[in-house]
Amino acid sequence: MAVGHGHSHGGRGDGEVGPSRGRIRRMIVALVIVLMFLVLEASVGLIINSLALIADAGHMLTDVVGMSMGLVALLLARRGRATAARTFGWHRAEVLTAMANAALLLAVAVWVFSEAISRIGDAPEIPGVAMILTAAAGLAANIVVMLMLRADSKESLAVRGAYLEVLADAVGSVGVLIAGGLILAFNWTYADIVVGVLISLWVVPRAIKLAAASLRILTQASPANVDVEMVAADLAALPGVTGVHDLHVWTLTTGMDVATVHLTSDSDSSAVLEAARTVLETHQLSHATVQVETTANGRQCADKVTW
Repeated sequence: MAVGHGHSHGGRGDGEVGPSRGRIRRMIVALVIVLMFLVLEASVGLIINSLALIADAGHMLTDVVGMSMGLVALLLARRGRATAARTFGWHRAEVLTAMANAALLLAVAVWVFSEAISRIGDAPEIPGVAMILTAAAGLAANIVVMLMLRADSKESLAVRGAYLEVLADAVGSVGVLIAGGLILAFNWTYADIVVGVLISLWVVPRAIKLAAASLRILTQASPANVDVEMVAADLAALPGVTGVHDLHVWTLTTGMDVATVHLTSDSDSSAVLEAARTVLETHQLSHATVQVETTANGRQCADKVTW
């Protein structure tokens, strides 16, 4: 019986393990900026009793907590090498933090909405100038942080969670600016309540989307960008391959899609492995394990597969 194993690895190619130092440094700077403006916005919001500012500060609080967890996840992914107990290291930690971020965002949205309902009929007097100045400072901070995290958010769920929260905060700051303007121009204090509710509603679909992306990884569903049926068809079409079974494709963490597959063939296993590796890489599956079995043994193996 001829059995071959092919295993290819993908990486950044710069000799570093896990997230780059630059990504971690940007997260630290962004965290400091957000923390500074959280203190400012929460203090002013409490002093002038502005629900819109408190709501925006609440989202900034989730930014701080989420970015802190994300930073820890990135550090664990970088330093936490694979061990016998954790053969994948700590790469999945950032997925867990992204799920926690989504839960925090939803919790803040529910609180703000509840507080807004309690204020109907009893809207407090709020100084519009203080709202505008504070929101403008918060918006400037959000824009700076978004520019810092935008590129990394495409490659890391932990950073993406932080980026989405900051984006929601930026929209919230714009809303607070509008509310401040309405209060200043028309003394319409209900603008504060309306904007508070709108901020909470704005963040909900983004939190759900982040949670769904995290849940897809945690449940080991196939990546949305990989057509598993097409992968199987392309492998089956390789010269010498008589069957494909036990194909599994999943995502370990953002940018790390993994695959395992058994191929049946009576041809040269080395040639089949090389051809299979090429096919898998065309589907962005550079981290894959391939087992080649004879046709007879492959049929027996396929019959025994239960998952």
